[in-house]
Amino acid sequence: MKKLILLFLFLWGINSFSQTAAAAKEVFEKLKKESKTDGTDKTVYNILDEFYNKTLQAENDEMTDETIGKIQTLISNPDTKNIHILLLFLMYQQHISQTAAVGKKSNPEFQIETMSLLEEETKKIYGKIPAIIYIYKYESFDSGDKKQEAKAAIIQGLKEYPDSVPLKVYSYLNTNDEALKNDLIKNHSNHWMVKQFGIQ
Repeated sequence: MKKLILLFLFLWGINSFSQTAAAAKEVFEKLKKESKTDGTDKTVYNILDEFYNKTLQAENDEMTDETIGKIQTLISNPDTKNIHILLLFLMYQQHISQTAAVGKKSNPEFQIETMSLLEEETKKIYGKIPAIIYIYKYESFDSGDKKQEAKAAIIQGLKEYPDSVPLKVYSYLNTNDEALKNDLIKNHSNHWMVKQFGIQ
């Protein structure tokens, strides 16, 4: 596991601003070789759900120290199963955060490839795709100007997670559906995304 973490940190730190789709795939394959996979161990799946619930689904977009602590514990535990999924997810988060922090545009090809890998792997291991993957998949396609693929990601995500506020927001922004707008205003007016996009 120590070897896996060191490999991840080395590959991650090479140059997170210029990550490419090919680099995402290469890093993922190397991480996967070192990771123990187990579809019955839902620990990593649950942390992705917790991340989603605390930062995207919650009214306030705030990551708690408790969740950060859980992620750090998982990364440092040599027995963590399916760690390659969490590490690739964190690499994606780092890319988005670092580019936003310096006012750069993120690399949509990197985003799309990363989300594709995460979607395939979570479905293969757990039989289900976490809500956060659908949201990031939409954002990836949208930033890559692939509007049809972005809409398809929202439709697919809402079939699995009909109560997802972020998915409803993105769906409304793409369709201007009055029923969705009314639902967001009536039931989720205090949600940070509803406020951010000025839905009223």
